[in-house]
Formats: sequence, structure tokens, C-alpha cells
Amino acid sequence: MTVEIDIQAEVPIDENWRELMRTAMLATLSHEAWLQPATINLLLTDDATVQALNRDYRGFDKPTDVLSFEDGESPYPGAPIHLGDIAVAVPYALRDAEKEGWGNSAEFQLIAVHGTLHLLGHDHGDDVEKARMWAAQETILRSLGVDIQIP
Repeated sequence: MTVEIDIQAEVPIDENWRELMRTAMLATLSHEAWLQPATINLLLTDDATVQALNRDYRGFDKPTDVLSFEDGESPYPGAPIHLGDIAVAVPYALRDAEKEGWGNSAEFQLIAVHGTLHLLGHDHGDDVEKARMWAAQETILRSLGVDIQIP
């Protein structure tokens, strides 16, 4: 599997998080048996940027930790499939990690797994979808050595 993950950080981040997120995204693709060449863009930004994206594209004028924008198309014939874009509100995620008490590294791995699962078509709009997505998240995170319980 050849997947190119382009990570853009618009806010200061611990460089270890960049590699943890890349590894978590690749583990998610492996878990979901993704075998095709692909690209993913990951934007690490502030709460205001994610709030604007949430408002403009989802109709919710509030910040959130992570947004995924599924694509699934090749930008031109013969190019790898662009699975989509993930935007992370770093300050929001840091607050979540502190509130949950599981640490920043675990939080950023959770976000990477969650966002990538969305790019692959998972959702949590109803109880059945949510149970399937949460089970996948838990399995992938456990394989990465992250033991957190997501309600």
C-alpha cells in the first residue's frame, strides 16, 4: 500500500504527534484493508479555522476536534485516489485530552484514526454505525498500544 500523507501544521505542535498521527492513519488503512495508492491531506490548525469549516460545510457554527472531507477521486487520470482531507483543531484536541485524562499522544492518535475512518466511509449517525466505527477505533488504537475507552 502506497499512501502519501501530507501534513500541514498551521499551529505549533509537538513533532512526535506528526509521526504518531501518520502511523495511526496508516494503521487504520491497513485495518480496513485499503490496498490502493492514495493521498490524504491532514491540516493541524486552530479552533477558529475548524469552526469556519464546520459552519461552511456542515452548517454547525461551533468548533470541534476533527473534520473529515471524503473525496475518493483521482485528481487526474492515472493519479492515486485522493481519499480526502482531515482538519484538526489542535487547541480543541488538547483540551479534550486534558478533560479525558488520557494524554495528548493518545488524543492525536484517536483523532487520526477517527478522521481516517470517516474518509473510508465510516460514520456515527446512528447507533449501528456508531457501534461499528467505535469498535474499529478501539481495535486500531489497541494495535497501536493506546488503551482508551471511548464512550
